[in-house]
Amino acid sequence: MDVSHIFDDLNDAQREAVAAPPGPMIVLAGAGSGKTRVLTHRIAWLVEGYQISPLSILAVTFTNKAAREMRNRVERLLGVPLGAMMMGTFHGLCHRILRAHADEAGLPKTFEIIDSDDQYRLIRRVLKDMDLDEAYWPPKQLQWAINSHKEEGRRASDLPENGDFQHQTMKRVFEQYDKYCARSGLVDFAELLLRTLELFKNNEVLRAQYQARYQYVLVDEFQDTNSIQYQWLKLLAGERRNLFAVGDDDQSIYGWRGARVENLLNFERDYAGSKLIRLEQNYRSTSTILKAANAVIAHNSDRMGKELWTEGDEGEAIVLYGASNDLEEARYVVEHIENWLAAGNARDSIAILYRSNAQSRVFEEKLMQAGIPYRVYGGLRFFERAEIKDALAYMRLISNLNSDAAFERIINQPTRGIGNKTLEMIRAQARAQEQSLWLAARTLISAQSLPARAATAVSRFLDLIATMQSEIEGLELHEQADAVLARSGLLEHYKKEKGERAETRVENLEELINATRNYETEDEDDLDPLSSFIAHAALEAGEGQAAEWEECVQLMSLHSAKGLEFPLVFLTGLEEGLFPHQRSIDEPGKLEEERRLCYVGMTRAMQKLVISYAEIRRLHGREMYTQPSRFLAEIPPSLLHEERSYRLHSAPSYRQPSAAGHSGSAPDGLSLGGRVKHQKFGLGTVVTVEGAGEHARVLVNFEEVGSKWLVAAFANLQSA
Repeated sequence: MDVSHIFDDLNDAQREAVAAPPGPMIVLAGAGSGKTRVLTHRIAWLVEGYQISPLSILAVTFTNKAAREMRNRVERLLGVPLGAMMMGTFHGLCHRILRAHADEAGLPKTFEIIDSDDQYRLIRRVLKDMDLDEAYWPPKQLQWAINSHKEEGRRASDLPENGDFQHQTMKRVFEQYDKYCARSGLVDFAELLLRTLELFKNNEVLRAQYQARYQYVLVDEFQDTNSIQYQWLKLLAGERRNLFAVGDDDQSIYGWRGARVENLLNFERDYAGSKLIRLEQNYRSTSTILKAANAVIAHNSDRMGKELWTEGDEGEAIVLYGASNDLEEARYVVEHIENWLAAGNARDSIAILYRSNAQSRVFEEKLMQAGIPYRVYGGLRFFERAEIKDALAYMRLISNLNSDAAFERIINQPTRGIGNKTLEMIRAQARAQEQSLWLAARTLISAQSLPARAATAVSRFLDLIATMQSEIEGLELHEQADAVLARSGLLEHYKKEKGERAETRVENLEELINATRNYETEDEDDLDPLSSFIAHAALEAGEGQAAEWEECVQLMSLHSAKGLEFPLVFLTGLEEGLFPHQRSIDEPGKLEEERRLCYVGMTRAMQKLVISYAEIRRLHGREMYTQPSRFLAEIPPSLLHEERSYRLHSAPSYRQPSAAGHSGSAPDGLSLGGRVKHQKFGLGTVVTVEGAGEHARVLVNFEEVGSKWLVAAFANLQSA
């Protein structure tokens, strides 16, 4: 049988990986190096070259879309359908195994899978049954903790019995949650993996059966596997050790959700004698872009090492734009897009990337003003996000007490003990008397028609709205927004929760304050500023974003951009504290993940890459003087074409050694980028030093009060 066609479109490294003999292997596949091609051709080679039955092959991906694409490609290569060959996601494959062996797994045959929202509601029910106040035990935080333990292979019974009250309470919630799931036949996403792993560990006969069936295991995006997924793969591979892992340690960017780049780094230790093949030829980007990305990622120490290259064009220099502020940055980006479009390029050839979802707002605003259709990829537009709609609902109710939609949305957000039964009584009163929900609630309270506990909770809510009405009167619009977020409890509610999602919501709420600060009422608008802004937000939420079928500019977070490519990419907000993110700067492991995220962003660009930063940015509701990101100093100057806003107050300092993360010298031994403590202003980060000796001035970005210039000789700053 002639199988040469399998190798026709492969380069030497790809051909070596595809044709390698069975056994443990890592394919270190750089960005744009054809990893999917290698995986599909490897499967085709096993079937045609080694005459392996497709039923003996298991291919694992992270998305159903990737699994479908892989199956279609292999079938085109082989010219025949693959039939029952197992190819899918970890969760999908575990689901099939548990359905086939529900009895052995201790599950009812009709077990039901619950999604994240269902799991959240169930945890809230457990808290209610245990009489635990959600204000002190946030359901989202408990959900994150339970899933994290499961993803590490731990049950509630595995957690230690220590004297810590918080730990013990979390353990009790975990136990009760699992008991409820067991009684009701419910399985969450983390449970799918854990239950399957336990099934394989505890049932030797079944484990041997699956190891005999799936003699060749291939896995995509191996750097994104978590602890339990790697254990699962090792159990299936068994003593045959035919594990073919394709991944890229330089693109491991999901540590915050449990992915362990260590799995890739430790593969050679776990599989002695394994083969390592590097795919370094890139088919996506210009040579200039690749050289810049290589230079940045080279600053990471914990990596397996590779150097991307291309036979393609050298390409244009990378544009580096220094803006005076974030609005100026957005203006520049949109003007650049207009020029690109005027040259005959398509709108869907463009992507605007950012570290924080809150950054999308100013770009959305400028794109709408320019009449350029856009879409927020993998997410909602700013004014459509749930936390923003919650905040706006508070503003709407303060502005108009008869707004029933706002009343219903926030009466129990954050949770204040007002259930559906109470709300239905208010609705019934409103229908009967043909009045608003606000007036109906007032009537029921006055008539003492609600149960005592419900009456107290509703009264507190009504008093809260009335108090906020009084407190914000006469304040500037941004001060009103600030007060509403603080008094409503929304900010505090999300700050208590753990995880990237909660942090994103906090950032979005803080960005809402920036939106109100920058908002200008129309001359003919006779509404008060708050009502005018509410109307503006409603209109923005209803227009601007392109229809699904429409060609448009893509806006997305850097995490969402992985796996995608665009001829023109804008990599925005390259500033210390934003990118790299402030919470990552002091932890080497997290800082390296931020650098990998930068590498991913840069390698999305095919023809042209524009990187931007702002000298002043509104963060956390305050105007902050920023320091250019250390990642900029890691790009060779010869690869850059620099442009600056004429409004910049000073020359950019990203070339200073300190900006690159090395020890810069500052008065009293303090280092640029170092954490300090001030007796009055609290904790902060040193971002700039001017002068020397007793005349030296230090710019410190404080967590509570924003940026402050201090005379170093008198500031009495202490290292923190």
